[in-house]
Amino acid sequence: MTLSICVAQLNYVVGDMAGNAQKIIEAAHEAHAKGVRLLLTPELATCGYAAEDLFLRPAFIDACDDALKAIVSATAGLHGLHLVVGHPTRIADDVGIGVRDRSSSVAQLHNAASVLLEGQVKATYAKRMLPNYQVFDERRYFAPGVETCVFDVATEEGDAVRVGLLICEDAWFEEPAADALRAGAEILAVINASPFHTGKGGEREATMRQRVLATGLPLVYAHLVGGQDEIVFEGRSFVLSADGSLAGRAASFEEALFDCRFTRQPFGWDIASSTDRDHSQEADLWHALVLGVRDYLGKNGFPGALLGLSGGIDSALVLAIAVDALGKDRVRTVMMPSPYTADISWLDARDMAARLSVRYDEISIAPQFEAFKASLASEFAGLPEDTTEENLQARIRGTLLMALSNKFGSIVLTTGNKSEMATGYCTLYGDMAGGFAVIKDVAKTMVFKLARWRNAHDPYGTGANPIPERIITRPPSAELRPDQKDQDSLPDYAVLDAIIELYMENDRSPAEIVARGYEEADVHKVVRLIRINEYKRRQAPVGIRVTHRSFGKDWRYPITSKYRA
Repeated sequence: MTLSICVAQLNYVVGDMAGNAQKIIEAAHEAHAKGVRLLLTPELATCGYAAEDLFLRPAFIDACDDALKAIVSATAGLHGLHLVVGHPTRIADDVGIGVRDRSSSVAQLHNAASVLLEGQVKATYAKRMLPNYQVFDERRYFAPGVETCVFDVATEEGDAVRVGLLICEDAWFEEPAADALRAGAEILAVINASPFHTGKGGEREATMRQRVLATGLPLVYAHLVGGQDEIVFEGRSFVLSADGSLAGRAASFEEALFDCRFTRQPFGWDIASSTDRDHSQEADLWHALVLGVRDYLGKNGFPGALLGLSGGIDSALVLAIAVDALGKDRVRTVMMPSPYTADISWLDARDMAARLSVRYDEISIAPQFEAFKASLASEFAGLPEDTTEENLQARIRGTLLMALSNKFGSIVLTTGNKSEMATGYCTLYGDMAGGFAVIKDVAKTMVFKLARWRNAHDPYGTGANPIPERIITRPPSAELRPDQKDQDSLPDYAVLDAIIELYMENDRSPAEIVARGYEEADVHKVVRLIRINEYKRRQAPVGIRVTHRSFGKDWRYPITSKYRA
């Protein structure tokens, strides 16, 4: 007895219901031609994940309903193919869920999946466990389901196999899978939209292994791929045997129709599939950042990207990511030297631009800097130069980049990293000016690791060893005053990043961090900088989330607060 299952690990676009439906229809026809009997699409595939407050608009839900109807109609002739489609659905009026008004809100939708067969909806399952942590906010839009869904799929020989359906968070808890087992499930099918962060792929497989070992059932995990605003989905769909061993894994960070073939044996199911290898942390981060840039620009219709190339490590890393994501012809760099720019910065910026064959221009900001100082001379008379003059330089650069963006349509990629965003070592309307913050969630220590990794690998064939060695090895500097170094104002980056991780990502108190061996003065300085710079982060561009807690949707702190940790 043999059952062929396929996962449509595809890159859906939020709000493009017609386009998403067409992707599903094409995948269904291709899978059916290969003899597949069960095709799984990811969570909320018809509308994309996550549609946020679009879920509150009745016309949006109407369009999702129309997309599902189109899929039902277009796959009606695919004899024997069961198609599981993720979609939002209204809760029936007779359930008495309630209504939404300006003062109160009660969810009127389910996060659902329907089982389609030959032009009919055979079953619809509503997600039971709704996540409301990190970037998730599902209880704002959805009510939990209460029922179990187990459906029959005919094998090639005509026998029936019972498949238990779960949606994402359901599989992180014991009860839904146990209920499916009690209802007669022989295989678990889990459809998902689970955002990437470093290490998440391994966490998923480990958690699903717990479900498999608890139920004794093999499991197919169907996952989304693609970038959506600040989050990235890496694909990496997989299948586990009943003993918890990995039977197959789809490629990460790319679309795939991932096939697995279940054959009943006396000892249980024998599963044949392909297995993509595990990647290093740096490799996963690189592919996530590249996919995030490619989809943000592609899905929003930007013709290209523009960035200030300073000769420093952060802008060098962003340039390499951008070229891998978009190709050299869609990336433009601008070097904007000031009176404090070192000669080696010019040389290294030119060198890197040449290595990647991108357009490179130089626009001196010295005349504008002097003009600004002259305009302010009477106001600043008798006062020493300080960060005010430093920030003027950054703001001149930001203005020039935004002017080029306005004129030519390319989006400005900002180059600030997580360490800078945490401590406020960045300038409002200066280096923070732009449309997309590529490495906003990448700590400075990881910036160096990624630069080393990219110089050792050329995953997209855009050029080997793109970052000049001196950019990696020279001490980091904003070059806004003579002989400036980052460590003049901040602790060593290894110390700084460790404190940020403990305090910001893991909610450790200053006392706990000091107890781990860090200097009390360093800890209190970093914590204070994180606290007082919240107002800057609120005005920063959206950026790609790659850790389990970023300065984005999963960081919600008041600007005005007297609380001291």
